[in-house]
Amino acid sequence: MDAVLFDMDGTLVDSERVWGIALAELAVRAGGTLSDSARLAMVGSSMARSMQIFRDDLGQPDRPEAPDVTWLIDRVYELFADGLVWRPGAAELLLAVRAAGIPTALVTSTGRRLVEVALKTIGAENFDAVVCGDEVEKPKPDPEPYRRAAELLGVRIERCVAIEDSPSGMASALASGAAVLAVPAELELPPTDGVHLRSSLVGVDAAFLADLLNPIRS
Repeated sequence: MDAVLFDMDGTLVDSERVWGIALAELAVRAGGTLSDSARLAMVGSSMARSMQIFRDDLGQPDRPEAPDVTWLIDRVYELFADGLVWRPGAAELLLAVRAAGIPTALVTSTGRRLVEVALKTIGAENFDAVVCGDEVEKPKPDPEPYRRAAELLGVRIERCVAIEDSPSGMASALASGAAVLAVPAELELPPTDGVHLRSSLVGVDAAFLADLLNPIRS
């Protein structure tokens, strides 16, 4: 195994809950209520896609996007700054991978400004590369983010393990050529060819991740 590529929201930290709070508040500001189905459809999506879902759900297709994005990012920034809660087993796995000397990258659909705040909780020193959603031409579910991470680390994507929590992230990682471990957070994840599913990261270590590459080698 040449590297481990970690998604952030819902995989390492429980930040999807924070996004849910901010989006619900934004919907109230817009004079509506965000449905549960719309919120779940946003998980793992790009900002542009999420805002399209938001407008459609509120029945305001012509609502200007830029002011909503500005308000939303500012609000999530405030909530991130209060500190983020680790997902079960995530901190232990990240530290174990680092202790084993395996390169790591953070690969997220979240923009750089918010990622920098989140890194105060999860530790910028824990990643050799960071790929943010606003730094790629094609965000998840396109494979570009994961391929970019492998390039930055100087490794072959086929020798990497990606860890995700959403269908969009799974699709991105699979299409990139990485081995994929998926752990559901907000969304139930159906069995998917090429994806290894676990209920949590508790008990996962570097050796477990390395074994996920065995089918690729055989």
